[in-house]
Amino acid sequence: MARKKNSCGETTDLRIRAVALKLFARHGYAAVSMRQIAQDVGVQAGTLYLYTPDKQSLLFDLMQAHMGELLDALAALPPCPDPLTELEQFTRFHIRFHSARSDAVFVSYMELRNLEPANFARIEAMRRSYEAHLEGILAQGASSGQVTLPDTKLAAFALIAMLTGVNTWYREGGRLSLVRVEDIYWDMVRKAVGA
Repeated sequence: MARKKNSCGETTDLRIRAVALKLFARHGYAAVSMRQIAQDVGVQAGTLYLYTPDKQSLLFDLMQAHMGELLDALAALPPCPDPLTELEQFTRFHIRFHSARSDAVFVSYMELRNLEPANFARIEAMRRSYEAHLEGILAQGASSGQVTLPDTKLAAFALIAMLTGVNTWYREGGRLSLVRVEDIYWDMVRKAVGA
C-alpha cells in the first residue's frame, strides 16, 4: 500500500494511535498485530516502525498519554474551599473525563498486564499519583470531620472502581444524561464516605 496523497507524518501518527487504541480495546493487545494496525490505518506494515519501535512501545505510549492527560486535567481543576466540595468536584471530574475516553480507559485498566516491567512501573506510578490525590481528599475530610472512614486508601480504591464503572454501561443519549449520572453518583459517594 502506498502512502496516501497529501498525508503527513503527524496525521499518520495520530491515526496509528487512534486505530491501535480502538483495536486494543476491541480485541485485546495480544490479539492485535502490527500488520492489522497498518491495514486499518491504510499504510504498509513497515511504515508503522517509522512512528513506533514496536507494539509494546505503542501500548505504553497510549497508556502514558492517557494518564498524562488525566493528571494534567486533574491539576487544572480550581481549588475548593473544603474537602467535601473537593470530593464532589473529583467525583464529577472522574465521571466526565473518563466517559469521553472509554477505549483509553478500557485499555489502561485491562492491558496493564501486557506491559513490560519497566513500562508497568511507570504507568503504575502515574496511577498511584491519581489515587493518592483522592486519598488526600478523603484524609483531609476525615481530619475535618466531614467524612467518616475506617481506611482512606481502601475507600479511595473503592470509589475509583465505582466511578470508573460508569464507562461500562453509560451511553450518550440513553435514559440518563451524564449530568444526572454525576448527581446520582455524587449522592452515592457522599453516603459511602459518611458525609
